[in-house]
Amino acid sequence: MSESNLIQDLPSDERPRERMLRYGAAALSGAELLAIFLRTGTKGVSAIQIGDGLIKKHGSLAALGSLDVEQLSSEHGLGLAKSCQLLAAFELGARAVKETIHKTKLGDPLTIYEYLAPLIASQRTESLHVLTLDSQLQLKRIIEISRGSTNQTIANPRDVLQPVIVDQADCFIIAHNHPSGRPLPSGPDNHFTEKLLKAAQLLQVRLIDHLIIGKPINGAKPYYSYREESDIDLR
Repeated sequence: MSESNLIQDLPSDERPRERMLRYGAAALSGAELLAIFLRTGTKGVSAIQIGDGLIKKHGSLAALGSLDVEQLSSEHGLGLAKSCQLLAAFELGARAVKETIHKTKLGDPLTIYEYLAPLIASQRTESLHVLTLDSQLQLKRIIEISRGSTNQTIANPRDVLQPVIVDQADCFIIAHNHPSGRPLPSGPDNHFTEKLLKAAQLLQVRLIDHLIIGKPINGAKPYYSYREESDIDLR
């Protein structure tokens, strides 16, 4: 049986395109959205099944979007052309989010997490980012400062503060991910935050927060905010 027959054999109100037309894109599952993008599956396997398999294998759409072209091309049902198109779609989505976030105040941890999680939560190694802000707490720029191993990234306060000074930012945020998914601070995380805070105070720029980005494991909060939860005074 061909793939087109598999999709066409579904009741009309269960087909991804028809569901999108009737209910809008937000009503579709990740697998259904991928199926619309893929258009066709392979012999005996529908586009929906391929999409569902990709999400289950990698854990999330964000994790799928973090793969490179070579990794995607090796996946069943993709190939070079579709892999390039899929990465282009993920990049368009990421840029749309960035355009929106530039108009959003990044004053609270949840807003910061919702912006950063799609970008770094699914990375396989730790990476440290600095977000420079204006006086209204709106984003000027986001810069990756360093990328390390599966449990550590190395940087110093000078590395973080350099773009803050270059951007003439009034304040800034730092964030890094924990590939394990558990956003609990380590001893080095605490020590680095304390050193950075002292250096920022000397330069008279404000450190708004240091967020550790994890994943929502067993209903736990998927991030840690030094501003909200630590004994280090960032208020």
